[in-house]
Amino acid sequence: MKTTRARRLTVLLPVALLLAACATTPSRPVRSEFADIPVPKGMTYVPDRSTIIETPNVKAARFVYRGRLELESLAAAMRTALEGIGWRLRGSTNTSASTTNQVYEKSGNFVQVVFWEGSWFTYMEVTASQALQALK
Repeated sequence: MKTTRARRLTVLLPVALLLAACATTPSRPVRSEFADIPVPKGMTYVPDRSTIIETPNVKAARFVYRGRLELESLAAAMRTALEGIGWRLRGSTNTSASTTNQVYEKSGNFVQVVFWEGSWFTYMEVTASQALQALK
């Protein structure tokens, strides 16, 4: 009987560890267009809701991510991450419809981050602009 229990544990323990590792390992797509805007762990890029526009003088983008995180925790994590790399919070609003809006500035560039809750996921929309060096 002890041998059977030990075998079960020997088989189940690695499976449980593997499943736990898969559940906690985030897929964090790196958006090289705006490398100084971090993406919190647990958020997945939604390409069909995102847009990138580039002209000779300006690069702008709207990136949408979704995940299963609490809205308040996600907003706090994003604020901590952005402020930690030099972005300054210029304003923040919360609405009764579970939407949070944050605006940041760094070296003349701006980032707006909007968080909202859907029926299954929490969404994060990052709208950014960056002035490009004009070619002379």
